[in-house]
Amino acid sequence: MISYGLTGLNANFLWVASFFYLVNWFGDSLDGTLARHRHIERPIYGFFLDHTVDAVTEMMIFLGYALTPHVSYLSASLALMGYLILSVLAYVRTSAVGEFKISYGRLGPTEIRVLAIMLNAYMFFGGVRSWPVTIWPGTVINISPYDIVMLVIGALLYFFFFNTATREALQLRRAGK
Repeated sequence: MISYGLTGLNANFLWVASFFYLVNWFGDSLDGTLARHRHIERPIYGFFLDHTVDAVTEMMIFLGYALTPHVSYLSASLALMGYLILSVLAYVRTSAVGEFKISYGRLGPTEIRVLAIMLNAYMFFGGVRSWPVTIWPGTVINISPYDIVMLVIGALLYFFFFNTATREALQLRRAGK
């Protein structure tokens, strides 16, 4: 979040943010593997801690994007809300059907990190730019191409949420559960 906030001073901080995506991926991939290797697995505690930290991390990432001069607070917030409702669905689904599903479509955590690094590169090379858009008479907002990317991400997350929630609800109803 801090590195994103500093991009207003120097766009090179986008590369710092990208580096921290790699650190996050390494840590997220290593925690369970290391516990299994050391024979100190605690699956319930690990699940709780991992996903609690993930929620805070995602909040910091999207807030970080909103702190850049590239992405508006509104588009970053809409994308974060999509992420959070999809997370809630994953946890509720785990409780309801006993299966934890974190990937939707062909997108999982690793692919999302790669897309975020690509967005950082796009913002670095594309620079700060936006254009005015009239959303209703008398109300004009500035929108950037990065806002559009955030809105597309949010729309995909909402789509995966509603599609999966509807499908699961129908299957649970048919099963009489």
